[in-house]
This record gives sequence, structure tokens and C-alpha cells, in this order.
Amino acid sequence: MFPSRPPFGVAAARRCCACAALLFPGRGFGPVPDRLIASSDHNAISPGEPEGGEEDILRYEEMEDNAVSPMDLSELLKEGTKESHDRAENTQFVKDFLKGRIKKELFKLATVALYFTYSALEEEMDRNKDNPVFAPLYFPVELHRREALAKDLKYFYGEDWKEKIQCSEATQQYVDRIHHVGQHEPELLVAHAYTRYMGDLSGGQVLKKVAQRALKLPSTEEGIQFYVFDNVSNAQQFKQLYRARMNALDLDKNTKERIVEEANKAFRFNMQVFDELDKIGRSLPEAAQDGSFPVHDGKGDIRKCPYYADKLGTASPGCPFHAAVGLARQPLVQLVLAACMAVAAGAAAWYIL
Repeated sequence: MFPSRPPFGVAAARRCCACAALLFPGRGFGPVPDRLIASSDHNAISPGEPEGGEEDILRYEEMEDNAVSPMDLSELLKEGTKESHDRAENTQFVKDFLKGRIKKELFKLATVALYFTYSALEEEMDRNKDNPVFAPLYFPVELHRREALAKDLKYFYGEDWKEKIQCSEATQQYVDRIHHVGQHEPELLVAHAYTRYMGDLSGGQVLKKVAQRALKLPSTEEGIQFYVFDNVSNAQQFKQLYRARMNALDLDKNTKERIVEEANKAFRFNMQVFDELDKIGRSLPEAAQDGSFPVHDGKGDIRKCPYYADKLGTASPGCPFHAAVGLARQPLVQLVLAACMAVAAGAAAWYIL
């Protein structure tokens, strides 16, 4: 757990925001302007923009009417995925991650899952970049994550990382669905893009710091490039632009409902991936992590005392107190101790008499 627990409201907000940037989608936060207009070629950076602020990424104008309609797609998604989001943010994997209880091997596997997921998503986004049902949401320079994830995998697995990774069963089901949508129902691609990228922009910085601390990753951000959006200088403004672009899509009521349904499917696919990772995590050996305070009850492997070995940097991995407690629990040791106590009691009785 964290050294000092924040008030419930803060902790809940942190969890809700950060979980969105893991493997599963997140819902939006904060007020959303009704319309923002961007000028670009496939939403790329416009030349000659001044530096400092979102203007160096894209140019947009906020219209005077800031009212949010309950029939806006962003609002329908927010309300229509609340239940799925609540279930997803309370998965064991997310709660453990935010407590700093994330094993490096599991983090690597999660990165692999993300790589295959974003490779599929961005392949289908490229395929539909000129399709009017998706084109306004095509921001490859600002959002695409595949290359960043490739850098992370190279850091974790080495130059031959492609030969060392494979797509898991749960991830493959998610990937197959994304390809089906992109090729046969491209209007539903909006659900996958929105929930993934908006979640990444909402909670990425929180998760980046947790991962750096828990896994002792370098401050130069190797291994966590996925959470770094170099071409988005103001995440909140960019999310507002993205939602406005999405709300401006020419979609009928039925299509909007199908997009919300697809977003809930995305949650389910991601939760299946989390269940898969959770099962793998339970089979991995325990490891000391910064920021967590493990309590050892003498069961299991007592040769290590993670907290003191990690926090004090001792040369020996042994923890005398826990080792003694664990040793005393062994049946043979208990028998020997009982015999010694009997001998000592007999000697004391003889002396008293």
C-alpha cells in the first residue's frame, strides 16, 4: 500500500483515472465543449504554428456554444459504459498495480498485450483514414502507440524482441474483433479508438510514475514510452477536441447505440485479458517492490524479507525475525524444541527438589 493513504475521494479518482490507461478503456472526464474545429491534412500538424501550448500540435477554434447535449456520442458513451468501467477499475490487477504491487514479468506481458492490441487498432485506423465515418478522428502523429510500445519491448526483451513475444489467447480475441470492425463495420471503430486513447491520455501519467517506482525503471523513461505523448502538450484540450470531433460525426441514433454497445464489448475483451494476466501473476514468484509494505506471516518462502532487503539495501536477503518464526513452525523443529523443554523442565524440577 502507499505509505499514507489519501482520502477516499482522492484514491477513488486516482484509480478511476489511472485504470483507463492500462489495458482497458476509460471514460472521459470534465466538461466537453460542444464544437471545436481543427484545420489539418488528416489532422496533422499545421505548419507555421507558434510554440507553447496545444497550438504547436494542432489548431482549433472553440465555438461560443459550449452546451453538451445528452445525445452527443461522447455523453452516450460516458453514461452507457459506466457499469463496465466500474467493474473494470476494480479488477485485482488494477488495484495491485496502483499499490505498486506489479511484477516485472507481468508488466512485460501486459506491454506485449498492448502492442498487439494497438498494432491491430492502428492498422485498421490507417485503413479507414479516408472513410468519413472515422476520418475526423485520425490523429496518427499525436496518438499512435505502436512505435512507442515497440521501444518498450526492445528495452525489456532486447533487439530480438519480436522473436520472444506471442499474442495470448485473450488478446487474440480482442485483436480479431478489432480487425473485424475495421474491415466490415468501420463506424464501430470509433468506440475502440475513443475508449483506448482517451483512457491513455487520462491516466497515463499516474501509471507511468507508479511503474517507474515499483519496477525501478530509469528516469529517462525507457520501458514506459507507451505513456509518453510527446506530440500532445495539453491532454485536456486535446481530449476536448477529440470528443467534439466525435460528436460532429454524422451518425443516426441506431449507429450511436451500436457504438456504445461496441465500447462495452471493448471493456469485456480487456477484462478477459486482465483475468488472463491475473492467473499468470499468481504463478510468478513474489518480488519486493518500492512503495508497498508486504506483511509476511511466516508461510511460504521465508528466506527473504522483502521490505528490509529492499528498503535498507542489506547484503543478506535473510530476515532473522521472520526466519525464526517460520523455522519454529516446522514440525521437526517443534518436536526438537518440545524435547528440549522437557529436558529443561526435568532438570529444573530435580534442582528444586
